[in-house]
Amino acid sequence: MITRILVATRNPAIWECALLPEINMRNRCLAIAICAVAVLFFHASLAFAQDWRAKYPELVFAIIPSENASAVTNRWTGFTDYLSRELGVKVSLRVAADYAAVVEGQRAGNIHIASLGPASFARARLIGVKTDAFAVDANGDGTRGYYSVFYVLAKSPYKSIEDLKGKNIGLVDPNSTSGYNMPMFVLDKRGIVPDAYFGKSLITGSHENALLALVQGTIDVAANAWYSESDNHIARMIARGMLKNADGSPMKYEDFRIVAKSDMIVNDPLTYLSDLPDDLKAKIRAAVFDFPTKDKDAYAKLDEGKGRHWEPIDNSAYDDTIHLIQFVDSLRKRKS
Repeated sequence: MITRILVATRNPAIWECALLPEINMRNRCLAIAICAVAVLFFHASLAFAQDWRAKYPELVFAIIPSENASAVTNRWTGFTDYLSRELGVKVSLRVAADYAAVVEGQRAGNIHIASLGPASFARARLIGVKTDAFAVDANGDGTRGYYSVFYVLAKSPYKSIEDLKGKNIGLVDPNSTSGYNMPMFVLDKRGIVPDAYFGKSLITGSHENALLALVQGTIDVAANAWYSESDNHIARMIARGMLKNADGSPMKYEDFRIVAKSDMIVNDPLTYLSDLPDDLKAKIRAAVFDFPTKDKDAYAKLDEGKGRHWEPIDNSAYDDTIHLIQFVDSLRKRKS
């Protein structure tokens, strides 16, 4: 009996259990029974792990379109390749057309892991999507937040929001925190109704598109995300040669001016579907938190020298963001 048990497993703890010193027959039978149970538990655990891999032979990771699709693919492909190796199943990268597409993909269950903005995650929770935040993007200085800002060109005469009455404003997406929901809150605190105050309110689709529209003169002020003077979409686009003057010369950060800034917003969460197996969720968390040390090249490409990393977080960190979008929803209802 013992031989059959030992052949069935390579678990050293079970071998040690089976090779006990000579003891009386009753205790020896009990020890053998315990070993048998251990064998069954060990193989049941293996079967359970295989079960989730059979159910999820491929996982989909999606990200909101804060920048253009090629930039997202370039920065994030190394991360999904890393996840594939760590989890033992293929992890595909999906670049969403808009913020709502990621939320709807998680609601349908065909996006398993996602990088959402605070407002899009809050919206998902409000409409009943079964998704949980498990990691937050922490800044290089240890803080976990960023800001919504209103940019104008430095060469323009505008020094404040009050100077922009009748001018055109660019907003990012109705599910963007820094590009829509927080700007609406900031404007409301100043007694400004955007549709009545500005000449036009344009939805640009991404933070990068908003800044391009500002440089091209389509809009006069752009709402955007801002972490610091060295960590923001303008700095990133300048580094990639995406922002140029009319004569083709590269623009500098000093060519832009911030005319208003919000209170701090909690950073973007990584989320996964609530009903994923606990073992799979544990592996996802471990892989994410080990990423900077286990795949330094892929991490460097994603981070672009900002010194960011992910830290554990839970849904409650975004309760204030739920209140924010509920407030913005009330503004829409008031307008209609």
